[in-house]
Amino acid sequence: MNPNDEAEFESLDPENWEEMRELAHQVVDDALDYLQNIRQRPVWQPVPAEVKQHLKAEASRAPAKPAEVYADFKQNILPYTMHTSHPRFWSWYMGSGSVMGALADFMASVLNPNLGSGNHAAPLVEAQVIGWMRDMLGLPENASGLLTSGASMANFTALAVARNSNCSYDVRREGVRSAPGPLTVYASTEVHSCNQKAVETLGLGTSGMRYVPVNEDYTIDLQALEQKVTADRAAGMIPFCVIATAGTINTGAIDDLNAIADFCRREKLWFHVDGAIGAVAILAENIRDQLAGIERADSIALDLHKWMHIPFEAGCVLVRDPVAHRDSFSLIPEYLQRDADAGGLASGSLWFSDYGLQLTRQFRALKVWMSIREHGLDRFGRMMTRNVKQAHYLGKRVEETPGLELTAPIGLDIVCFRFNPGGMNNEALNRLNQSLLIALQESGIAAPSYTTLKSVYCLRVAISNHRSRFEDFDVLVQAVVKLGNELT
Repeated sequence: MNPNDEAEFESLDPENWEEMRELAHQVVDDALDYLQNIRQRPVWQPVPAEVKQHLKAEASRAPAKPAEVYADFKQNILPYTMHTSHPRFWSWYMGSGSVMGALADFMASVLNPNLGSGNHAAPLVEAQVIGWMRDMLGLPENASGLLTSGASMANFTALAVARNSNCSYDVRREGVRSAPGPLTVYASTEVHSCNQKAVETLGLGTSGMRYVPVNEDYTIDLQALEQKVTADRAAGMIPFCVIATAGTINTGAIDDLNAIADFCRREKLWFHVDGAIGAVAILAENIRDQLAGIERADSIALDLHKWMHIPFEAGCVLVRDPVAHRDSFSLIPEYLQRDADAGGLASGSLWFSDYGLQLTRQFRALKVWMSIREHGLDRFGRMMTRNVKQAHYLGKRVEETPGLELTAPIGLDIVCFRFNPGGMNNEALNRLNQSLLIALQESGIAAPSYTTLKSVYCLRVAISNHRSRFEDFDVLVQAVVKLGNELT
C-alpha cells in the first residue's frame, strides 16, 4: 500500500467538518439552555429500568453518526444525572458549576496538554492559580502546591509530606516498617473519611488514625487532643500530625485553628488543615474571622469545585515547605531528565510530576483561571456570604415551623433538621425522616442529603449553591411539612 495514499488514511477527526461544526453549535446552545432553564427541571429523578438496560449494551464495533450519538445522550443520560446546577440541589457538598468553567473545560480538552511536565504555558497557568490560592490563604510566597482531583487526593498528598518529613527519620527511603513505634495522626471524630483512607493507604493502618471527641458545637476538644497525644507518646507511639477541620462535613463546624497551631508548634507536630469545605470562605465577610490561624498551617487541602463552583474536578493542596513537598514525590528516571536552561519542550524547572503521584495530569487549571478572571475573588466571596445568610434564614424557618426542629448548630452554610410531629420515639422518627427524604428527592422538588448526629437521623441541607434564592428555602420547608404529614 502506498503510504501517501490519502484514500486509505483514517483518523478520529470528523469525516464532515461542517456537519460536526453544526452539531457543536447545537451542543453549545443546548448546554446554555440547560443552565439558563435549570430551575424548570426536576432536581433529580430515578433512572428508568429501560434506560438502565440500554446503558448495559455492549460497546459498538462500528461507527455511528455523531448526531445519533448526541441524540442518545440527550434521551438516556442528560435527564437522569445528578443536577448539581439546580438551585435546590443541596445534597452532600457540591458546587453548582458555571458557564465559563464549562467552556474552559471544553477548551482544556481541545488543547489536551499534559500537566505533569514540559515547557509550555499550561504549567505556568497552574502555578499562577496555586499562587492565587496561596496568597488568598496567607501562606508564604515560596509555599508550593498542586491542583488535584479533589480534597481526597489533596489530603493524601499533604499527609504523605507530613509523614515523610516529620517523623525524625527517612520514611520515604526506609518505609514505615522502620519506624521506632506506630506513626499516628490526630483529628476530631467529625473529620472527613478521606483522611482515614489516606492514613491507611500511607501504611499506618486504621489504628494510625486517632480520633478525638468533639465539643457540643462539633469542634475538636483541645483538652482531649492533648491528653490523647500525651498518652500515645507514653505508650510508644509516634505522633506526627494533627488535622484540623475548617468546615466539617456534617455540620460545617470550624475547629479553633489558632489553638491547634499553638499546640502543634509546642508539640512539634505537623499542622494540616482539611479545608475542603471552608478554606475558600476566607473570601466571605461573615466567615473570615472564624478561619483565623489557617495561614499558620503546614499544609492545607481545599476544594475549588465546592464553594467556588469550578466544574468537577478541581481540588488543591498547599504546602508551606516546598522542599519537603518536592522531596516526598520527586523521582526522575532517564526518560524524564530535564535541563532547565537547555531549551526545547523538555526544559523548564516547573514539573508538577515532582509534587504528587501523577505524571499524567489534565489541564484543570484553565477552568479555575478563566473563572477567577471572569468573576473576581470578591464576587465568589459575596456568593458565599449570601449562602451563609440563607442557612440562617432556613434555620429560622425551621424553628418557627411546627413539626420541624434543628438537630445541630448551624455551621457555615449547613443546616441539619428533622420532621418531628410529636408522639414518636427516636427510632420511629429516624425511619420517618428516612422515608421523607426519599419522597422529597423523588418528587424532584429539592435534594438535600442526610446524616446521623447523636443517633438522630437528620435532613442535611448544604447550601453551596450560587443559584439558590431565599424563596427556595420556603419551598423546601413547605414540601417537608407536606410530605411529613402525608407519611405520618
